[in-house]
Amino acid sequence: MTVNLNRYFCVQPTMNLSRYSPCDALKPFVKTFIAIESDNGMQNTVLPDTAIILAFRYRGTINHHTDATAIRLPLSMITGLRHTPRTLRYETNTAALLAVLHEGAAPAFFNIPLHEVFGLSLSLDELLPAPELRALEEQLAEAQHMPGRIALLEAFLISLLQAPAHDPLIAHALQRINQANGNLRISELVSALPISRDPFEKRFRKATGTSPKQFATLIRLRHLINAYTPETRLTDIALTAGYYDQAHFIHDFTTFTGKSPRAFFQSGQYW
Repeated sequence: MTVNLNRYFCVQPTMNLSRYSPCDALKPFVKTFIAIESDNGMQNTVLPDTAIILAFRYRGTINHHTDATAIRLPLSMITGLRHTPRTLRYETNTAALLAVLHEGAAPAFFNIPLHEVFGLSLSLDELLPAPELRALEEQLAEAQHMPGRIALLEAFLISLLQAPAHDPLIAHALQRINQANGNLRISELVSALPISRDPFEKRFRKATGTSPKQFATLIRLRHLINAYTPETRLTDIALTAGYYDQAHFIHDFTTFTGKSPRAFFQSGQYW
């Protein structure tokens, strides 16, 4: 599935966002690398996604803003899946390099149940040896151009690769959910698999970072937003996405974006 990542960031004029394809050795595991740079500072809102993200800040400061506080994010971190948007503040002269992983690919790098990082931005030094991580952070900060930073990060990620990491059953389930644009009953999905529901859901959460139902909801809402045009009636896209209860649709959408459907699509922002 091709994903337009501009739809999942509230892109500000002072934000420079560039994407880079991974090397062949990492293509089965990494969707894309994203470089985000801000010279003058900016506030950026990110919608929930289905990808685990590794983020490496090589210049400046990034704060996660909530209603009550601003939390400074670590230099290197893993961001788990979440069902709500988050607001990030990039201070003056700040830059970061992100590795957006394929769904289900994080176990290739980390031997932890991924659902344990749901909703979290966790410092990578809690999962990886500190000396190697500090060395990478210093090299990224000293690099003079982006191709050099990409090469450094690729070498680091390749050094973390574990085998085997591919789970054919989970890969098949992910494919089914994506093909249905998230509009798929989990009972229907499990009925076609050689496994019962409880062990399947446990295996799915460990590999992807969330439950099959929550993952399907994320896919469904992402597809709904991508399919919207100014000529689209909200009731029509809700029905197409499988929402037959308007209150349920508004609740899920507001949780996902932080705004009601009408307010979100009238905001004039690109996510």
